[in-house]
Amino acid sequence: MQSTDLGNKESGKLWHRKPSPAARDGIIVNIIHSSSDYLPKVLRFLNMAFDSSGDCLIAGDHQGNIYVFDLYGNRFNLVQRTAQACTALAFNLRRKSEFLVALADYSIKCFDSVTKELVSWMRGHESSVFSISVHASGRYAITTSSDTAQLWDLDTFQRKRKLNILQSVGIQKVFFLPLSNTIVSCFKDNSVFAWECDTLSCKYQLPAPPESSSVLYKVFAVTRDGRILAAGGKSNHLHLWCLEAKQLFRIIQMPTKVRAIRHLEFLPDSFDAGSNQVLGVLSQDGIMRFVNIQTCKLLVEIGSLDEGISSSVISPHGRYIASIMENGSLNIYSVQALTQEINKPPPPLVKVIEDLPKSKLNSGGLKMKVTSGRVQRPAKSRENKIQARILKQDLTGNFENKENEVSDGLNKKRLQILLKGYGEYPTKYRMFIWRSLLQLPENHTAFSSLVDKGVHVAFLNLQKKYPIKSRKLLRVLQRTLSALAHWSAIFSDTPYLPLLAFPFVKLFQNNQLICFEVVATLIINWCQHWFEYFPNPPINILSMIENVLAFHDKELLQHFIDHDITSQLYAWPLLETVFSEVLTREEWLKLFDNVFSNHPSFLLMTVVAYNTCSRAPLLNCSLRDDFEYFFHHRNNLDISVVIREVYHLMDTTPTDIHPNGKLDAFVALTKGQYPVFNQYPKFIVDYQTQERERIRNDELDFLRERQMVEDMQAEVDQQRVEDEAWYQKQELLRKAEETRREMLLQEEEKMVQQRQRLASVKRELRAKEMHLQDATRRRFLKLQQDQREMELRRLNDEIERKVHMRDQEIATTAKDLEMRHLELESQKRLYEKLIEENLAEAEQACLNADWRIQALHKQRCDDLQRNACYREVAKLLRENRRKETEVLNAMVGEGAKKWEEAKEKDFHLKSEKKASALSDASRKWFLEKELDDALEHAEHPYNTVPRCQSGQAASSYVPRTSQLKDSSEVDSSTHISLNQRRVQWDTMEQDLMERVRNLRQRLTAQARNRRRTPHLLAT
Repeated sequence: MQSTDLGNKESGKLWHRKPSPAARDGIIVNIIHSSSDYLPKVLRFLNMAFDSSGDCLIAGDHQGNIYVFDLYGNRFNLVQRTAQACTALAFNLRRKSEFLVALADYSIKCFDSVTKELVSWMRGHESSVFSISVHASGRYAITTSSDTAQLWDLDTFQRKRKLNILQSVGIQKVFFLPLSNTIVSCFKDNSVFAWECDTLSCKYQLPAPPESSSVLYKVFAVTRDGRILAAGGKSNHLHLWCLEAKQLFRIIQMPTKVRAIRHLEFLPDSFDAGSNQVLGVLSQDGIMRFVNIQTCKLLVEIGSLDEGISSSVISPHGRYIASIMENGSLNIYSVQALTQEINKPPPPLVKVIEDLPKSKLNSGGLKMKVTSGRVQRPAKSRENKIQARILKQDLTGNFENKENEVSDGLNKKRLQILLKGYGEYPTKYRMFIWRSLLQLPENHTAFSSLVDKGVHVAFLNLQKKYPIKSRKLLRVLQRTLSALAHWSAIFSDTPYLPLLAFPFVKLFQNNQLICFEVVATLIINWCQHWFEYFPNPPINILSMIENVLAFHDKELLQHFIDHDITSQLYAWPLLETVFSEVLTREEWLKLFDNVFSNHPSFLLMTVVAYNTCSRAPLLNCSLRDDFEYFFHHRNNLDISVVIREVYHLMDTTPTDIHPNGKLDAFVALTKGQYPVFNQYPKFIVDYQTQERERIRNDELDFLRERQMVEDMQAEVDQQRVEDEAWYQKQELLRKAEETRREMLLQEEEKMVQQRQRLASVKRELRAKEMHLQDATRRRFLKLQQDQREMELRRLNDEIERKVHMRDQEIATTAKDLEMRHLELESQKRLYEKLIEENLAEAEQACLNADWRIQALHKQRCDDLQRNACYREVAKLLRENRRKETEVLNAMVGEGAKKWEEAKEKDFHLKSEKKASALSDASRKWFLEKELDDALEHAEHPYNTVPRCQSGQAASSYVPRTSQLKDSSEVDSSTHISLNQRRVQWDTMEQDLMERVRNLRQRLTAQARNRRRTPHLLAT
């Protein structure tokens, strides 16, 4: 086992000698990464991933260093330093040089491994991303964390959709099914859903596993064809689901020492068409066990208890297994070395012992007893041994031909019967059957020695002659042809060898050893006698074909002869391309199922059958170009008809012209070393090789001499150029010196002129400076003046504002004073009214006091004076009553007149409003009160006035007022009469008030006169 320390190197070789992994461990190389700091330590690898070719591995350590390991080119390169640990890695399938890396900051970055540049930076996760799954087309990618899964478009690096779930139901894994447009999501509650990638609609959900074998799923794996899903967890049980039937079809129980499963991955095989049968199971003890899911047999183990595996990944073509060990190192395993013992074909069950050649054996001769070993059978069978069989020698001395038995235990006759029944072998097992029919030895060492010789000189410029789009396919074709050329020298000069090998290279491009051995077996058996007339086409083989065609279809052969078409045109193009130009892939595979299952002469009969089945279009052709086009392009021909015609020709062709008698039987390649191939005119090939070598040497000598002459001519030219350059340089130096002198003089003149200009500029600057200072001073003074003016304007504005405020305050105060004056006026009028009332009361009180004083005086006066006074007072009272009676009579008369008018207009005044009636009533009440007050004033000073008269006056007035009140309640029919009525009442009210006021004045004057009269009488 080789070990490589990356150290601080950014690139280098993975191994320094060719690795030869042992079968017991299969390790190609052990890769460690140790730092060379003050305290050296091992940097642990965390994640890794293979690209689509399987020859390139990417891995990242916990410090963010990402390396690309080219297992085919034996190189490693440091492509990126992310400065943080990576949690997941994946290659971008569409752009081969780009890869995705999930980092510890929850972001995903895309880098280019060639340019080492950042392509894109994707964010959106809120927890660590532990899985990246890329679609088979390379357009989409799914990144998965514990709380969400996000679908990204790798063309625009934009998030297309996001899967959100409840926190109670976490995500275990979300990934694309291989070669499908389906997304599978697995959750922690063991629910598994399948979604359509384009529409994201749910296609189906797997049912719950049985309770008897309940496993909490944590790891998953899918076969390459997407039909079987393997799931495991913290148990030693494996569940295998059929995704087509959507049911659990098998439960595998691992050994008891397996308590938990940490990782699952299927081991691809080139010949199983994607239905992988071997499953790798990494358990908790660090050992990865490979189990056949059909036979449930443990095949091989990698890792150990001392050197456990923490994670593992298998290349897409199934050649390598990369594992990160528990110590942080990286192991690369060879699957071929691990499965070398398993892939060995079983020994034949029947062994035949042959006698020495040319010896006569007795008829009652030798009996041989041959026993075979133990054979594994199904569990129901109880027969574990095969009984001994006694093989008797034939009387003729010939044993049964063992040609019908192939190395893998398959019977060739049974395969031929199967082939005739179905027309072709099953696609799933075709490659396995071919390997068994051809009995390929798989000489890895011999093939490696041929490959190690490198690309042959004859095929260095193969891409110029055969421009193939796929670089991988071109590389495999170049390597296969080089191995054939190193095996036998004639193949380096065979012009049609790339056409012969290309279909097999395209079919076996992922397994170059099988490709080489298939082509070599084809050349040894089906290309017999092709090289006897080298470098010309095999005339003998073409003659065989022409003889068979002449026997079965003379008309077609005569048509070829008439148009000068030879077998080199109608037979040789089909042979040198092995029908790959005229058949599709499926037709070609179907044809070679029959070719490899029959005698080598079957291929020659196929050429004849192809011509006879195409006789109708060929008979219609007359130009040579038409014939050439027909045999170099695909035609409308049923290959099944051709194959049936081949079997018919094989059975009906006479023995004398049958190629079966001219060609040898099938011979497989020898084990260990490939046989020597010298079935060609060696002297011609050697002569051509010698001539080619001589021409190459002459060409090399000529090229060497021409190179010497060219070198000498180049030296002479260089010397001449140097001399011319020296002279030119001297001339340039002289001219430069003169130019510099002139420049110095010009510079001095310029300097003087510049000094003069500088002095004038200084003067101008001084004058400008003085002007500027003056202008600055003036500007400063103007600025101060402006500031003062602004200050004055501000003060004026302030004064105006204050004056305006004062005017407003004065106006407001004037308005307040006016309002106060009005209030005072109203109060004055109120007070005057109150004073008048108080004065009247005071006058009344004075009158009362005077009356009391007069009463006292009257008591002192004698009876004469009292009687005289009584008579005078009685006279005055009578006069007063008379006047009051007149006033009352006048009022009663006026009321009677109005009452008559009211009665006359009673039918016109029915619509009087209630408000006017109320106002009239209040006015009448006021008048009544005034009249009562006047009557009371008149009654108080004269007690001799009889109350009956006042009562009669009041009673005589009350009915009148009531009549007026009733008349006021009559509604007016027109608005004009109502207004006239109001005007009349207002006029009458004013007259009455004026009369009452005059009456009071007269009464007051009379009272005053009466007050003065007693004083006069007393004197």
